[in-house]
Amino acid sequence: MAEVVHSTQQEFWRPPSPLIGDGETMISSISTMAEACPRCGTEFLSGSHFCHSCGVRRPQAMSAATKADAAALAHLWEQTVEGTRVLFSRWDRIKFPSWLRYLHFHEIKSRVGLSTASLIAFVIGLGCIAGALLVGLLNAKTFVDWQAIQFYRAEWLLAATAAFVAGILLKKEVSEDIDD
Repeated sequence: MAEVVHSTQQEFWRPPSPLIGDGETMISSISTMAEACPRCGTEFLSGSHFCHSCGVRRPQAMSAATKADAAALAHLWEQTVEGTRVLFSRWDRIKFPSWLRYLHFHEIKSRVGLSTASLIAFVIGLGCIAGALLVGLLNAKTFVDWQAIQFYRAEWLLAATAAFVAGILLKKEVSEDIDD
């Protein structure tokens, strides 16, 4: 056993990155790598391929063509944001149909007479019923598939029942003052 330890090579003194051909190739490959970690912002140690702080792999530095592409993409993004801002600044000038006001949340809430939480639970229950109906559109090729579809439909209906029960439990009593 002792002779095995004597025949091992000492590898701890080797440089962190092996030389590729001659020393100039190694220096040029390191110079094309980024100088700061994109995740934590610390500078990379010279010759390292990983960040000593967070362990992220050291990315390649951007070439001139990549920088030009990034600048063009940034310009396109700025144009999109500016166009969106202009669109939303004109939002108040758009004339909507008068019947659209009946679809506002507070309008539905006052007409139905439910609290906010109860109305949200009611809408979730309606969505679950729609899900149960849509699951029925799936085609079953075998009996096992048909059973799975029925199981999914039962789950959607169970979720709808839970939402409706939550809506009932969250409903606040409306106290009306009746003068005799």
